[in-house]
Amino acid sequence: MEGILPLFKPAGLTSHDCVFKIRKILKTKKVGHTGTLDPDVTGVLPICIGRATKIAEYITDAGKSYEGEVTLGFSTTTEDASGEIVDQRKIESPILRSKILEVLQALQGEIVQTPPMYSAVKVNGKKLYEYARQGIVVERPTRKVNIYSIELLDDRDTFSGDTISFSFRVTCSKGTYIRTLAVMIGEMLNIPAHMSKLKRIQSASFLLQDCFTFEEVEQFMLKGEMDKILYPLEAGISHLPKYQISDTVAEKVKNGALLPVPEQLLNQNGPIVVETKNEKALAIYAIHPSKPDFLKPTKVLRNDTF
Repeated sequence: MEGILPLFKPAGLTSHDCVFKIRKILKTKKVGHTGTLDPDVTGVLPICIGRATKIAEYITDAGKSYEGEVTLGFSTTTEDASGEIVDQRKIESPILRSKILEVLQALQGEIVQTPPMYSAVKVNGKKLYEYARQGIVVERPTRKVNIYSIELLDDRDTFSGDTISFSFRVTCSKGTYIRTLAVMIGEMLNIPAHMSKLKRIQSASFLLQDCFTFEEVEQFMLKGEMDKILYPLEAGISHLPKYQISDTVAEKVKNGALLPVPEQLLNQNGPIVVETKNEKALAIYAIHPSKPDFLKPTKVLRNDTF
């Protein structure tokens, strides 16, 4: 069995828990997820099965979209609703819509984030949440991420109350912490804040409406109809640039041959999908580090008959 299963991840499970459950349902070991979602987060989690595990990293590296909720009035240890309150402040005066829109606009583009202590980022070979559980605070490396768009999903003109919550939609690069984005929104409004809800609505080319629940997967498996819900591995790399080759060259690609860079890909720095005329992905190539006129294979996806 091979392909990509767009899973709807429920709340209460880690991404690894989801992989474990899918292995049991499908009775296969070669299963991998495509980017960690916190237990409280729901939504799109593409699961790679069989040969499709080879392209998991390219789904992980692709852009993501989320719908979340910020709550202003208190911050937490984990930056989300599961943590303990660390700072609390009653909101004394209403906040105008124009002010929130100004803050969201300022966060678009490249921003710098510091990962939360309760995260899987490693410092000196140890995950930050392991330090946090021991009550140890360590210096965390900052990272640059891109916020491609951020939109307010609330039509109020004025926001008031002891605490204030509003929803937003964001499309961002790999490595963005939406929890931290919620905290940053609060900091820019000078009010402690946390992320109170979060749902991933897109990962690479997979959308919320493409997803299946565990219960649905079990039913398709029982009926022997998994082919109806598994996407080919090509679906996971559809966002990458393509280089179509002839059957003759395909035989060379199977053996890891270098390829001359076609004119349309001269300025391409990232991964490139080399595919057959019938759009079967054969390998992932990249510009050769010491021979810039050639493409070098980084991963062969198929070496069987095309």
